[in-house]
Amino acid sequence: MAEQDLQAFLEKVSQLQQMVDSLDETPFRRKLLAACTNHNEVVQLASSWGFEIGRRWGEPSGKSDLVSKDNLFNRPLPQEGFEQKFQIQEGDNWRLELIVSNAAMSQKGFWYDQEENEWILILQGSALLRLRDPDGTLDMSVGDHLLLPSRRLHRIERTNSAPGTIWLSLLWK
Repeated sequence: MAEQDLQAFLEKVSQLQQMVDSLDETPFRRKLLAACTNHNEVVQLASSWGFEIGRRWGEPSGKSDLVSKDNLFNRPLPQEGFEQKFQIQEGDNWRLELIVSNAAMSQKGFWYDQEENEWILILQGSALLRLRDPDGTLDMSVGDHLLLPSRRLHRIERTNSAPGTIWLSLLWK
């Protein structure tokens, strides 16, 4: 490790220790920290208290306009029972979507019957899918992925409640 990197690391440890000490001195901060749902929220909260802990090892401390704009995990959680889709990228015959679900499930009797092929990947949480032809269920968790050919009937039986299930979905014709 270069001396400059070592100094940056020691400064981050010092900032973290000072922040931890402040939790004992100011108890309401502990509640605010416990309410954070991801690393970026912790960094932002720490910064609001005057501690610059940086996002991750090797990244400079300080603020950046790009920190949360392009982070897939910094999307609002929809109301319980719902999901929300965000288009990430698209091309002539494809699109990449991020889906954030909060205790969501398909309506009784509803089956997805899509014209497009869909590849899904669970980034956070879990989901239980019911599939047709062949019939069965699939319990998916972080890192699990599935290819759903066009017209493969499927439905969502359940997704996680807060902090929710985050899916990456690639659709193409």
